[in-house]
Amino acid sequence: MACLLVSVILLVLQMHSVPLECLLEGTEAPGEHLDLRTGDVINETQTGSPGTTQRLPQSIIIGVRKGGTRALLEMLDIHPQVAVATTEVHFFDWDQNYVKGLEWYQGLMPLSQPHQITVEKTPGYFTSPLAPERIHAMNSSIKLLLILRDPIERVISDYTQVYYNRLENHKPVQAIENILVRNGALNTRYKAIQRSLYDMHMHNWLCHFPLEQIHIVDGDTLIQDPLPELQKVERFLSLPPRIVSSNFYFNQTKGFYCIRSDGRERCLHESKGRPHPAVNSTVLQQLRSYFKEHNHNFYRMIKRSFSWH
Repeated sequence: MACLLVSVILLVLQMHSVPLECLLEGTEAPGEHLDLRTGDVINETQTGSPGTTQRLPQSIIIGVRKGGTRALLEMLDIHPQVAVATTEVHFFDWDQNYVKGLEWYQGLMPLSQPHQITVEKTPGYFTSPLAPERIHAMNSSIKLLLILRDPIERVISDYTQVYYNRLENHKPVQAIENILVRNGALNTRYKAIQRSLYDMHMHNWLCHFPLEQIHIVDGDTLIQDPLPELQKVERFLSLPPRIVSSNFYFNQTKGFYCIRSDGRERCLHESKGRPHPAVNSTVLQQLRSYFKEHNHNFYRMIKRSFSWH
């Protein structure tokens, strides 16, 4: 009953969010193989070496949005026994895709060898009321990866992404304080704030999966020192240790770690790591007060704590 109640609450929150957020929300960029507006496959055929096939994922990065999911996926792609889906499929959180069935979903996965595991990532799954039950119905023993960062920093990063999306599309923007605060009070209906209520969303996932099947990656640590976090992920996925320190180098210009593998060097897209706006100290204190109890609830759920505000 408690799990059903949480799902209903999350659905209501999504249905009745402040209209302003709808205006601010930018659409995610279409992937290479999927039109996210229609859910149609752009490139439906894949050919590869003998023995390769498209498999349903054995692991999914379920979120959180602006938590470092793209960095985690790119870094996992270093491992020779991992095959990653390059696009955000939105199968379990978008009804228009879910009704197309598992065969359609499997057709969007990368080709892989029998010894490889397939990993898909869609950050929207973590905050979706329906995704946990749907993923459980596909595979009750699947291994889930959840990368989180300080919830206040995540809110600001969420705003920043939408802010730049609107600038690029020549749409009006508002200062972050004007969105975070309404009539002197914190605007808790703002979607970016709702996405950072980790305890509420985690409760929904724990209704369907044991904690042992959900590995939480510290997104703040991953940015500062990637290797230890990735070694933990290797162990969680029962992968042999193949990711090493030489796979990373710090890019002084960009201000974060880039990847070196197979004789190539690559960094995350320029849209990653954008500077955050300065936020009024009074508003920051309101955010800290609001998230304090939610964070402690989350720590109790996962039997672990973080050095968040």
